[in-house]
Formats: sequence, structure tokens, C-alpha cells
Amino acid sequence: MARVTVEDCVLKVPNRFELVMLAAQRARDVSAGASLTIDRDNDKNPVVALREIAESTVDHEELTSSLISGLQKHVEVDEPEEVDELTELDALSAGLSSEAAGVAQAVAAEGGDEPQVIVEVETAAEETPPADAAPGEDETSQI
Repeated sequence: MARVTVEDCVLKVPNRFELVMLAAQRARDVSAGASLTIDRDNDKNPVVALREIAESTVDHEELTSSLISGLQKHVEVDEPEEVDELTELDALSAGLSSEAAGVAQAVAAEGGDEPQVIVEVETAAEETPPADAAPGEDETSQI
């Protein structure tokens, strides 16, 4: 049998780059188990794909859509979060901690006009002796 040349296929697909892409996609489809539209005649998949294109036994539009879907990558797009009046960056630049910024955002989300931030400062409480200890006894003496 005569070999398939690119000149036979260029009559069907004028753009040589597109021809190569379509033939490669069809060869991948054949490798994946797609049914052949012509006899194989002991040819490899790229030659079979070129012969199918030259004889117009495959749909060019179907090959094109298969090629495009094969090259596409699904990119998941994250939805941007809603920004409250006082963002964490604003709070940090104002000298607040990230916890305080979160509280300010929660207050603003509840419908307050101006976010009010209440920052609790932990101080060391004065040591008081236990209630059951006698006056003047030290904690170490209870051990």
C-alpha cells in the first residue's frame, strides 16, 4: 500500500499545525480504544490517523472538540471573601492583635455602626491565701 503523505491530508486540513494536532489527537484516541474507520493494514496509530483524515472518515469538528477538551485543565476559582469594615491588616496597622481584629469584624457583622474593639488585658491578680488557711500561714507551710 502507498504511504500517506502530508500533501494528501493538507487538502482536507489546510493548516499543517492543525493537521498535526488533529492527527496526534486521533492517534491518542485510537490508542485509547476508539474504533477505526478504515482497515489498519499493519500501520501504526499515527499513520492510521493520517489515513483517516485524508479519506475524511473522521469528523474534523469532533476531533477539534476532543483536542480542545483534552488540553484544557480545570482550574478551581476561589470566590473572594467579603471584606468587613475593619480588616485584619487594618487592625494590625492600628496596633491590635489578630484576635481583636476578629472580634471587631464580628461586631461589625452584627450590624454595629462603628466596630468597637474591647481588648482584655490580663493582669496578675493579687495572691490571696486560701480560705481554709489560718491567718499568717504561708502556702508552703500547708504542704
